[in-house]
Amino acid sequence: MPPRPLVMDRLSRQASGMGNLRNLITDVPGLRVGNAHDEASATGVTVVVFDRPATAGLSIMGGAPGTRESALLEPEATVSAVDAIVLSGGSAYGLDAAGGVMQALAAQGRGFAIRDVRVPIVPQAILFDLLNGGDKPWARGEGEPPHRALARAAVASAGVDFPLGSVGAGYGATTVNLKGGLGSASTVTRTGHVVAALVAVNAVGSATIGDGPHFWAAPYEQNGEFGNHGMPATVDRRALEPRYKGGPGQNTTIAIVATDAVLTKAMAKRLAVVAHDGMGRALRPAHAPLDGDLVFAAATGARPLPEDDIYAFADLGAAAADCLARAIARGVYEATALPLPGALPAWRDLYQPKRLTE
Repeated sequence: MPPRPLVMDRLSRQASGMGNLRNLITDVPGLRVGNAHDEASATGVTVVVFDRPATAGLSIMGGAPGTRESALLEPEATVSAVDAIVLSGGSAYGLDAAGGVMQALAAQGRGFAIRDVRVPIVPQAILFDLLNGGDKPWARGEGEPPHRALARAAVASAGVDFPLGSVGAGYGATTVNLKGGLGSASTVTRTGHVVAALVAVNAVGSATIGDGPHFWAAPYEQNGEFGNHGMPATVDRRALEPRYKGGPGQNTTIAIVATDAVLTKAMAKRLAVVAHDGMGRALRPAHAPLDGDLVFAAATGARPLPEDDIYAFADLGAAAADCLARAIARGVYEATALPLPGALPAWRDLYQPKRLTE
């Protein structure tokens, strides 16, 4: 049997009717993304809303995660599908965001029906952005965190087009040396299934190699989507030494990968597990003891996998990992620095993208 490519090239995508990809997670039909942030406190919320409940799974590889409704995603749990997934800043204070999403969706008649009430199923993960320079009196016991209200605003604004960088859950995100942000990327597998990723990059380490413009994810870049710098001619061994941001617990990269394939909950969990390879490719280091690095996986179930192709599901995993690596780099590449004293610079403050060449 001749070898088969894992991912379609651009001509193949166009031939399959997917030539108009946005390079966003919303290339998976049936989901929308909304963002909202609070500039004063430098925190925000990102919500993925599914048009119909989606099968979902979760893989946590960081040592200190912050989540809500994560246990119900395990394959043995009763709940079969979710209405939305939330990524939020605010550390544990940000877990109020899922309640805001539930309110907004219940008002639309969404959710698990129990007699005359509805309970929207909304898993969530948070990242730590409490020390990025924003004014957060609620983290000192004064007033209410903004995340519940931000979540309602994010649901109201949800659509298929959305910005990247310093928006939503990525608004207050940072890495060890540069401003972090919200990133996304998509592709189509050889079987015609859409796979995509969305990530809030708040890494303990670095998405770039040493002190230059090159991203660790460079081998996976498509069409100059994060600057077209490629890999450096040589990598100084000092660039391989781990660099850590701030003090303990000041990080966490949280992500969602999605596909239009039909998956079981067990398959969704496996997809999330494999997608972590992309985090390991794009960040150095990742999955540290005091971060909460995790990946949700969601399947809208629009297209069955071919029954006679044992590699079709493996292709989804390979594509999800590649998309997540690309999305991480895009989140940093598209970010803008916070308008706060002592804020980390953005990639674009220091470097310029290279022109694409024929």
